[in-house]
Amino acid sequence: MNIPALDQAMLREQLSDVVSELTVVERTGSTNADLVAAARVGAADRTVLVAERQDAGRGRLARSWTSPPRAGLTFSVLWRPSSVPTSQWGWLPLLVGLSLVDTVRELTEVDAALKWPNDLMVGPRRAKCAGLLAEVAEPGAVVFGVGLNVWTRPDELPEGVDATSLSAEGARVARDTLLVALLRRMVADESAWREAAGDPDATGLRERYRAACATVGSPVRLEQPGGTALLATAVDIDRAGRLVLRDRNGDTRAVAAGDVVHLRAIT
Repeated sequence: MNIPALDQAMLREQLSDVVSELTVVERTGSTNADLVAAARVGAADRTVLVAERQDAGRGRLARSWTSPPRAGLTFSVLWRPSSVPTSQWGWLPLLVGLSLVDTVRELTEVDAALKWPNDLMVGPRRAKCAGLLAEVAEPGAVVFGVGLNVWTRPDELPEGVDATSLSAEGARVARDTLLVALLRRMVADESAWREAAGDPDATGLRERYRAACATVGSPVRLEQPGGTALLATAVDIDRAGRLVLRDRNGDTRAVAAGDVVHLRAIT
């Protein structure tokens, strides 16, 4: 399939009112690494870096993220939400995930939901279609990387991973249309959150996230740092963006990190 290249001039024109700078490069190791480095030498708030090919992409928990050239959207955004207490920054990865799922729902008819904290799952089997990685670049600056499978063919998806793409699930949407809509949604959501000083309830962020997150209400296995695992039912998202779990004994706890696996039943 001949997938058109992204048009940097067109993207800059269509997004000039919401981003400070947007650059499209043909190839790089990691858009996150590049933008973290740029942040440390003064890159502006809402700078965006997009790569047609990424050779050393990274996901959460030190995983790699690979995609054929032009098959997906691979980009990073720099934010400097200095007016928001850092205690509320835990909501930013959830906010970006919510922007992503809302955009996919708006532009396609693909069934889409989130797995806490921000994996995009689509299609009848809820396979992974996108992942996000947040990195603090320096005090007051955070970079968010997004890797979204758009036109990736089933034979191009990584082996051993339950992954899919929008096109594999029947969606036909141009990458530039998707990128413009997604960045506009992300900036609008982040701006509202920033204006509310990070309060997830003041803007309805927590309520919206609960509704979009398939993890809430599901039995799960939480694989935690250090190799431990917890079987529980996910019952809520707290004000800090943590996942609230109820174990077999009825005790609840909130966790800020871990890899969630959805289960059919707790065994």
